[in-house]
Amino acid sequence: MRFKPLGERALVKLVEREQTTESGIVLPDTAKERPQTAEVVAVGQFENGVQVGEGDVIVFAKYSGTEITLDGEDYMILDGDDILGVVES
Repeated sequence: MRFKPLGERALVKLVEREQTTESGIVLPDTAKERPQTAEVVAVGQFENGVQVGEGDVIVFAKYSGTEITLDGEDYMILDGDDILGVVES
């Protein structure tokens, strides 16, 4: 299924990272904070200067976005104002 966000929104897939403590203990999912990085899957029409494209890894504001499920995969829809920056490697 294809999904095209409307307006100044982006469809993103969360980037999960394994979290460990300083002593090397791997934290279970219930103890982890929600990730704030995601990969952009699709973008709407941005007019406020936000420049993100498909495949970009972004950082977004905590507690933002709307979670949805498409074809059994979990995604989020973010407003352009909630995107804080692009991770460059």
